Amino acid sequence: MNDLETVASLLAKAGRVTVLTGAGVSAESGIPTFRGLGGLWNGRDPMSLATPQAFAANPELVWEFYNWRRELVTQAEPNPGHRALAEFSRRLTSLTLVTQNVDRLHQRAGSRDVIELHGNLFEVRCTGCSRTFDRSGETLPPLPRCHDCGQLLRPGVVWFGESLPPAMWEAAETAVRRAPLLLVIGTSAVVYPAAGLVGTAQNGGGAVIEINLEPTPISATVDIALQGKAAEILPILADLL
Repeated sequence: MNDLETVASLLAKAGRVTVLTGAGVSAESGIPTFRGLGGLWNGRDPMSLATPQAFAANPELVWEFYNWRRELVTQAEPNPGHRALAEFSRRLTSLTLVTQNVDRLHQRAGSRDVIELHGNLFEVRCTGCSRTFDRSGETLPPLPRCHDCGQLLRPGVVWFGESLPPAMWEAAETAVRRAPLLLVIGTSAVVYPAAGLVGTAQNGGGAVIEINLEPTPISATVDIALQGKAAEILPILADLL
């Protein structure tokens, strides 16, 4: 039995599976990671724009960056990896998908039980009344404002330096603790607290399987590490289930 067959067997035996996905899954749909942007966006470090401080200093520039990202994601399509995970949910007893991605490609591929740890690009939140609105399918103005109170809207994502929404994090931890198997796909395993879910699974006696293009800090500690493209490996696993 090769590693792919072993992983498929473990998935089927587990029945209840939690999946943690990172930017590597969407990179195969043409969505660049922050590091994959070549380090710059219009001559700036994109990581420096994804902060509350950047928004306070220059909200129009930050919105220019996020409107560019919204347009990029809208034009992208789910890849075979996204679609295979949606198929997993139909073939396994239970599958909860925890994602660090903000592009909603998992949902567009057909996944339903999705926990968005870092929010998403299509919801916006009012800086005044704190209400959240879904503005998908719209071209937003350079400085969008709340229809209710008139205050400036901000992207509905978790920025560097901000805490994850407590309810989302609690749901993710619960999903990992309840599942006998955690499948980690396309994540660098260096962004916390999300990377800590691997330890949560292992401390609870769960198996951890990793799929990534290259070794990560967790590769030596997981039960099985498959190296390669998620868009190629996941469809094979779906067929083997």
